[in-house]
Amino acid sequence: MKNKKTGLVFFPAFDWAISPTHPEREERLLYTRDQIFEEGVLDLPEIEEYAPRLATIHDIARVHFCVPRVQSQVTEAHLIAAGSATLLADAIVYGELKNGFALVRPPGHHAMRVVHGNRGFCNINNEAILVEYLRRHHGIKRIAIVDSDVHHGDGTQDIFYHDPDVLFISFHQDGRTIYPGTGFPSELGGPGAYARTINIPLPPGLGDETFHYVVDNLILPILKDFEPEFIVNSAGQDNHFTDPLGSMRFTARGYAEFTRKLNPHLAVLEGGYAIETALPYVNLAILLALAGHDYSYVREPEWPGSMPENPEQVSRMQRLVEQLRSIWENRNRVDLDKIFGTGPFFQRRKHIYYDTDYIEEEQLERVRRCPSCPGYITIDSRADHGYGHPIRVFCVSIPFSACGACQTEAYDAYDQAKGLTQYQFVYLQDKSTDTCLAFDRDKGQEWVSEGPKVGE
Repeated sequence: MKNKKTGLVFFPAFDWAISPTHPEREERLLYTRDQIFEEGVLDLPEIEEYAPRLATIHDIARVHFCVPRVQSQVTEAHLIAAGSATLLADAIVYGELKNGFALVRPPGHHAMRVVHGNRGFCNINNEAILVEYLRRHHGIKRIAIVDSDVHHGDGTQDIFYHDPDVLFISFHQDGRTIYPGTGFPSELGGPGAYARTINIPLPPGLGDETFHYVVDNLILPILKDFEPEFIVNSAGQDNHFTDPLGSMRFTARGYAEFTRKLNPHLAVLEGGYAIETALPYVNLAILLALAGHDYSYVREPEWPGSMPENPEQVSRMQRLVEQLRSIWENRNRVDLDKIFGTGPFFQRRKHIYYDTDYIEEEQLERVRRCPSCPGYITIDSRADHGYGHPIRVFCVSIPFSACGACQTEAYDAYDQAKGLTQYQFVYLQDKSTDTCLAFDRDKGQEWVSEGPKVGE
């Protein structure tokens, strides 16, 4: 690994914006680009820039149920952001790179399995698309995602909540104080993936010292136990002390030190909206840390020096770390029936608000409690767009490692839903065969999408 490089893809998405003055706009990356050029970082022999590429429509359908179709929810910019992450992953798996940084937008970690529109600035989930791409094309099974955004990665959590082979760790500002209002310690994963979701809500105002206490005493030990084959960092940078949307006090060097310790295979940019005062310095520091270069000189112009932390909050975080460590260490001794019941299905109701598109969604999610595999999932989704009749869809997702019985039951559920008039669209996502089906009731038409065979 000594002679391998760090790969970089830079894609500011000039043609995509929610509005001209929205916090999530192209300037987020343009100041970073100027800083990287000014420092001469791209001239370093350890760093190589790659041209971006597009993900395929099937790459998206493998992960998301986009209503009514993938093409309705994504632009070319979304395909390039997701495709750039898979491009770098290919180069890492093939041994061309030691690691990479996808400096791309639009972001994605608030996009859930079902997509009716944009929420939290996200339409599709770049990291989730990357994970399923790695499994399908490279046979990588155990993957960890560590989300360092100030906002809880609720979309990524939703997609992998029942997946025992994906460890999702999110540390973020306490959901009682910030969007999306989720990400509490009790959210630990479904019955087949208990403790594969770890949420670490941070009180507003915490800085680097407590941040690294959490990393050293909780995140790194859990990762060591889990032994992932590939680590992804959802590299949100809005925990920075100057970010206008968050209330945390992390620094660029704090982020860089976290990157050095985590040693991810791939970092994918998420949030971060202090366009001039944080992003150029945080991105530079992360890139240097990935490449194994000195980042100690990177300092923001507004750096205030030492920032004392509230002792009561620090003590509270230490207790939370102990609590979550105990949950992780005792995960295999838990009586799951006491938590999830004893029926053949575990179900939960979810209310999802699309804050960008003002859509209200109600979901009933059911997962098959199977002794042989993670179990297939069905989702009954009803979305109110604020006009006319709500849209109701039925979705079936078969896991990558599905057993034959679950696969048969899932196809039966799909066929039965096609005969029910209350659903405008019915979808099936078979990850075990890389096949996606969609039925449009109004048109009486079924779409079929099959991915390329492995190696093609």
